[in-house]
Amino acid sequence: MRLLVLGGTVFVGRTVAAEASRRGHEVVCAARGESGTVPDGVKLVRVDRDAEDGLAPLDGEEFDAVVDVAPLSFPWVTRALGALAERAGHWTFVSTVSVYTDAETRGQTPATGAVHEPLEQHATVEQLRAEGGAGLYGAIKAASENAVRAALGERAFVVRPGLITGPGDSSDRFGYWPGRLARGGRVLVPASDRPVQYLDVRDLAEWIVTAAETGLGGTFDGVGPIRPLGALLADIAAAVGGDAELVPATDAQLTAAGVNPWSGPRSLPLWLPADHAGLASHDPAPSLAAGLRTHPLADAVAGALDTERNLGLDRERRSGLSAAEETEVLAGL
Repeated sequence: MRLLVLGGTVFVGRTVAAEASRRGHEVVCAARGESGTVPDGVKLVRVDRDAEDGLAPLDGEEFDAVVDVAPLSFPWVTRALGALAERAGHWTFVSTVSVYTDAETRGQTPATGAVHEPLEQHATVEQLRAEGGAGLYGAIKAASENAVRAALGERAFVVRPGLITGPGDSSDRFGYWPGRLARGGRVLVPASDRPVQYLDVRDLAEWIVTAAETGLGGTFDGVGPIRPLGALLADIAAAVGGDAELVPATDAQLTAAGVNPWSGPRSLPLWLPADHAGLASHDPAPSLAAGLRTHPLADAVAGALDTERNLGLDRERRSGLSAAEETEVLAGL
């Protein structure tokens, strides 16, 4: 199989390229090549997706499958479809569970969950933070999904991941916990059994490559099994080992201490407000039935911890509490 990854130099795209190459496929990554490197044995074609003719270096090329991880740009997606859809046997578009409008209802699937009104525009990360948050992100992804399905029909595989973790994840939303627990001592944790789910990037990549190999079409959530948060954190602690002591705090205590949920500065990752429990409790059954396979938690923890150690356990983080912030909150309990 000849596979094109639009991207392929960081995280999801790079892991897909590496998995396809490992299986013996010919892999081409089309990217600027400024954010990272392609895996060994993979060809990089430099393109500029901001330009109308930015995919010209791919003119005349044919691919058995294309994987597009475009995050915030409807024009990127439509330009790629215009240039390549007729010369591609199969097309994967990596979307997001943020396309769903309802963050509270548990057990949603693509067949049951309503999505945002499509927004056919380009956005930057700065706009996302300043203007629309997850709603803007989800609306652009919804429009992009529609374009892919319209162009490819049954040859389109649209996958909507929730929280993705594993090697290369720099968001701190999952990795914070293996990193923090590895340092040991008293560890502030939410006293919550609300649901949470994650998917290791290697499991997602394996599924995407298998979908390309088998011609799987349809729209699916890229989510793993649902776990209570407290049990998940206890199992992460056990997988890490060491002498960490979990110190639970209630929602009220955390809110009073100025701790934010889920992600960002001064936060406890994976802790969601009660009215957002549906965000991390999508029904994984349709995806598992369609071939998604998930590896044990210990594998995800080991991969995340390797990344944490490479980045530095005591670094300034995108999400989580600093040592000083955690000490302050623990002292006030």
